[in-house]
Amino acid sequence: MSNDFRLGGDLLINRIGFGAMRLPTNTFHGPARDPETGRTVLRRAVELGVNHIDTAAFYTSGDGTVRANALIREALHPYPADLVIATKVGPVRTPEGGLAAATDASGLRQLVDENLETLGVDRLDLVYLRIGGIEPPPNGESVGERFEALAAMREEGLIRHLGLSHIDTGHLAEARAIAPVVAVQNHFHAAKRDDTQLLTACEEAGIAFVPYFPLGGGISDLTSDRMAKVADRHHATVPQIALAWLLASSPVTLAIPGTGSVAHLEENTAAASISLTREDLEDLSDLT
Repeated sequence: MSNDFRLGGDLLINRIGFGAMRLPTNTFHGPARDPETGRTVLRRAVELGVNHIDTAAFYTSGDGTVRANALIREALHPYPADLVIATKVGPVRTPEGGLAAATDASGLRQLVDENLETLGVDRLDLVYLRIGGIEPPPNGESVGERFEALAAMREEGLIRHLGLSHIDTGHLAEARAIAPVVAVQNHFHAAKRDDTQLLTACEEAGIAFVPYFPLGGGISDLTSDRMAKVADRHHATVPQIALAWLLASSPVTLAIPGTGSVAHLEENTAAASISLTREDLEDLSDLT
């Protein structure tokens, strides 16, 4: 299976990218990390061939002093010609430092403008409409008005491609009737496979499926006897096998593991070289 994917039919990216959420802080509301460490991780990621970075303007330290978008701009601007930066809009920071979900379309332009400014670009490569939080997707909630607003900004030339995050198959169908969807980002990993039907729908349509928390996100422990067995077989770590499983699960899956450590970054990107066998996949067939 190829280690490359053509996002939206025109952007060739490596299937193991980088998630920027942990650059400002290790936990979403935690203390700030050293900004220079974050910039070092980003530069090393590009050196290792990463050309897909997933971020958001609301990825900040708990006190708001360190921001992922600012680190990306400081470390990598002017950006390499092949670098694709994906961001997401919907959630907004509250005065208390938490997150609230924007449920109407009126504020989306401000959020898009914020990403354009903080990343230092005239057009965003990929913008996800994020609905809901970490709980199961809000079934039955329409995304039409919000997606239409983003589609209009795409027509203006502010956005190249559109995606959806934290959705179900109904949301995907509704959005695709409005404008092309090139990527879906949901909570999915080797031990959490609830969205297999959505993954199948994405594969049939050639839409990228980009799981967030591909290594569990600190919520799920992916370590199991069977995962450890496969890791030993490949002289690899359990996180590397979890990433290799994602890539093997479908040709449209992309992995965006995040970290604030160069060592972990190098470990994660090395997972692209692991080819799981039929025996491996059988051993990992059901970890839920």
